[in-house]
Amino acid sequence: MTERIVVDPVTRIEGHLRIEVDVDDSGVIQEAFSSGTAVRGIELIVRDRDPRDVWAYVQRICGVCTTTHALASIRSVEDALDIKIPRNAHLIRDIMNAAVFLHDHVVHFYHLHAFDWVDVLSALKADPNETSRIAQSLSSWPKSSPGYFKDIQMKVQKVVDSGQLGIFANGYWGHKAYKLPPEVNLLAVAHYLEALDWQKEIVKIHTIFGGKNPHPHYVVGGMATPIDINSDNAIHAERLMHVSQIIDQAVEFVNNVYIPDLLAIGSFYKDWTYGGGLNNYLCYGDFSTGDIRDVHLYRFPRGVILNGNFNEVLDVDPKDPEQVKEFIDHSWYTYDGKEGGVGKHPWEGETSLRYTGPKPPFKTLNTDEKYSWLKSPRWKEHPMETGPLARMLVGYALKKDEFVGLIDDTLKKLNWPLEAMRSALGRTVARGLESILVAKWMRDDMDALLANIRNGNQITFDRTKWEPSTWPKKAKGVGWMEAPRGALGHWIEIEDGKTKNYQAVVPTTWNASPRDHKGQIGAYEASLKGTPLLDKEKPLEILRIVHSFDPCLACAVHLTDLESKQTTHIRIG
Repeated sequence: MTERIVVDPVTRIEGHLRIEVDVDDSGVIQEAFSSGTAVRGIELIVRDRDPRDVWAYVQRICGVCTTTHALASIRSVEDALDIKIPRNAHLIRDIMNAAVFLHDHVVHFYHLHAFDWVDVLSALKADPNETSRIAQSLSSWPKSSPGYFKDIQMKVQKVVDSGQLGIFANGYWGHKAYKLPPEVNLLAVAHYLEALDWQKEIVKIHTIFGGKNPHPHYVVGGMATPIDINSDNAIHAERLMHVSQIIDQAVEFVNNVYIPDLLAIGSFYKDWTYGGGLNNYLCYGDFSTGDIRDVHLYRFPRGVILNGNFNEVLDVDPKDPEQVKEFIDHSWYTYDGKEGGVGKHPWEGETSLRYTGPKPPFKTLNTDEKYSWLKSPRWKEHPMETGPLARMLVGYALKKDEFVGLIDDTLKKLNWPLEAMRSALGRTVARGLESILVAKWMRDDMDALLANIRNGNQITFDRTKWEPSTWPKKAKGVGWMEAPRGALGHWIEIEDGKTKNYQAVVPTTWNASPRDHKGQIGAYEASLKGTPLLDKEKPLEILRIVHSFDPCLACAVHLTDLESKQTTHIRIG
C-alpha cells in the first residue's frame, strides 16, 4: 500500500510548486509528481512588438533572475539579425551575469536551502567559544570572536523569547534528520545574517552598469552604458573603482565564508546521498572569452552527458529542430488544438493554454492525466537535468583543468567518490564550486574592461543594424546562456520588423517538468524516487532534494484570465 503525501506550496523558492509523492509503508517514496500551479503568458504579450523592446517584457518573467532573461532575449535578437557587439559591452554583460550568479548562489545557500540542513533553534545551545574556534579553523574571516557569536546567539534568543519567530518560523526545528552540532548551527545562523548584508552590495553592480536592480537596462547592439572616465554623466573612474571593490569583496566572501561553510556543513551529511535523479546533464555553455556564438571560447563548456557516461560528451545545438523539443502530454496546453503526442521545437512552439485539472479546492491531482502548467522539454527525447551540477560535471567530463581541480580537491576533502556528486548535497556543493570559478572570471573580465578603457576604448554600443530598414524581411534567432539555475534559451521569429513568435525554455522547466509522451519523468520527480522519509508529517527530505535545484517556477510557467482568455492590455494617452 502507498500513501499520497502533498507539499503545496513548496516554500523558500520563487513561484508556486506542488509536489505529490506516493510513499510505501516503510516511508520510502515510490513515485513523485511535480506540478507548476501558476501560469503566465509572457510569450503571448510580446507578439507583434518591436524585437528591440522584447527584452524589457520578458525580463519580467521573473523578479529574481531578471537580467538573465533580458540577456537571453537580447542575444536572440542579435543572433537573428547577425549583430556583433563591442568587446566592452560583452565584458559588461558578463560581469552583470556573474553578479547574478554569485548573488543567486549565496542567497540560495544561506536563505533558501540552509534551513534544510541547519537547525536554527539548536544554535541557542551552542558554546560561542567553540563556535569561534571552529570558525577560525575554517578561514581567516575576521568576524569570528567568541563575543561576536555570543551577540548573535542573544539576538536569536530575543526572537524566540518574543514568541514570534519571524524569518525562523517556517522550519522543522528538532527534526531527527538534522545532524549539525549546536556550534556549527550557530556559525551558520551568524553567516545567514551576514549574507543578508552582503547580497545588497553585489547587486549595486547592476545599478551602476544597468541603471537599476532588479530589471537593469540593456540594448540590442551592446549596452546602454556610456563610459567616459572624465564625465559625471557616464560611467566614470570612481564608479568603475566601486565596481572593482565590490568584485573583490564578492571574491573574499565566496572563498572565506560561503565555501568553508558549505564544506563544514557538508562534512556532517556526506553519507546522505539521496536525490541523484536522472544522470542526464545538459549545458548550453556561457561566459565566452570572445563572441558569444563561438562555443569554443566558453568558460562553461557546452555539452550533454547521457546515462552518466563521462567518456562521451555529446554536442548541443539549440537551433537543431530535432534536439530541443517541448512536449505537453501531461501539461495544460494544446498544440494545434490537440492534447499532445508530438513535441515542438521552440521556433515552432505554441503557448495555447487549456486547463483540464480538478476544480479547486482539491486533495490530489489526477497524475494519470495532465497535471502541470510546465511543459516537458527534452533533448533528443531524453529528460535532462540542467544547472550547477550539470555544468560542473560537463566541465569535468571534458577534462577542463579548472573543473577537474576543484571537484577532485573537494571529493578528497569530503572523502567522497565522484558518484556522490550525483545527489542533493552534491548539487549544492557544485553550486558553491562554480561560484569560485564565476568570481574569478568576473575579476578577470573587470580587469580586461579596465585595460580596454585605459587604452582609449570606451565604446559600448554599435548602431550599425539598429534601424529596421537594415533588417531582412524574415529572420530567426536563439539566445542561449547559462543562468544560475541552468541552461536558458529564448527563441524568436521576426517578420516585417515585428516579433511573430517567441518561446522561452528555462532551467526549471527542464528540471521540474512532468511526464512526457513516453512516460519519462523529469529531474525533480526522478530525484525524489527511492528517498526514505523519517517523518511523513514533516517531509524534510522532500524539501532538501527539491531545494537543491533552486526552483524558479515564475520562470518555468511564463498571467492570463482563464475566463476571458485575454492578457492584460495597457493603453497610455
